[in-house]
Amino acid sequence: MSAGTVAVVVIDDDVPFWDLYELGVVCTVFGIPHRDLADPWYDLRLCSAGGGGAGDGVAQAAPGGGGFALRTAHGLDALAGADTVIVPSVPEACVDGGRELPPELLTALRRAADGGARMVSLCAGAFALAAAGILDGRRATAHWLHTEELARRYPKVDVDDSVLYVDDGDVLTSAGVTAGLDLCLHLVRRDLGAHVANQLARRLVVPAHRPGGQAQYVEASVPATDDEGLGPVLQWATGHLDRPLTVDDLARRAGMSPRTFFRRLQAATGTTPLQWLLTQRLARAQSLLESTGLPVERISELSGLGTGANLRRHFTLHFGITPTDYRRAFPAAG
Repeated sequence: MSAGTVAVVVIDDDVPFWDLYELGVVCTVFGIPHRDLADPWYDLRLCSAGGGGAGDGVAQAAPGGGGFALRTAHGLDALAGADTVIVPSVPEACVDGGRELPPELLTALRRAADGGARMVSLCAGAFALAAAGILDGRRATAHWLHTEELARRYPKVDVDDSVLYVDDGDVLTSAGVTAGLDLCLHLVRRDLGAHVANQLARRLVVPAHRPGGQAQYVEASVPATDDEGLGPVLQWATGHLDRPLTVDDLARRAGMSPRTFFRRLQAATGTTPLQWLLTQRLARAQSLLESTGLPVERISELSGLGTGANLRRHFTLHFGITPTDYRRAFPAAG
């Protein structure tokens, strides 16, 4: 597994306050080296049509006080040589249809995709990938406020307005704001493994993994942590995954009826208790495969998945790779 070069598209020199979050998330995840977790870390490049001068990432308040003027060290031609290209946002006028995206940007995106780059968008950045034709025939998402317009303007795109992010292999899209962070951590998980992604998430003080299929709009993206809420019982469950936990067990520990527990967990996380448990068990198995030389059968037991055959079946179904092949990417575990 490797990190590689991440080229980030800055469409306008003036970045509005609203778009700073997604840009900041990308720079925080991929631009700050964590060489104690993985060495080399990612090589981050900010790219824009007017880029190419010194001072990548130098910013100052934009005229009018509505954002920042950002100067980048790379032009759009740098997209073609990147392993991953990320469009964190597009101007609001491009979403509303009042302004066309620059032709040179769409050309650069197509060239990067044709050259084998992994193409990624956060929030409204999907409009740029769609305009370049990269999303044609693919399932994709964006912020739920924009998905209806995305589907209307680009009917060849299979727009899913209900999920946090979509991983379609070499093309990935996310909903807005914190879902962009979820997708960035998902990319780290794909590139460098679950252990690195989990440790990075811990440093960012965010949940280590929210599955892409989780609903965009739920009552709370992270379960409540008061004594009478879900937080304590879910935290307890992650520390006892080797046990044969059931919904009844968790509901009883939470002091709720199974029906109430099911309803509250689904409202809080967008997924069912059994699916939540399976996600935690697979994450545990990933971590053990990366960091230990334990046999697959033992890892399956410690993860609560029972037999090695059961672990192999779920692992291959969810990750498209066998546990043994996954482990080969982490020689230190052998």
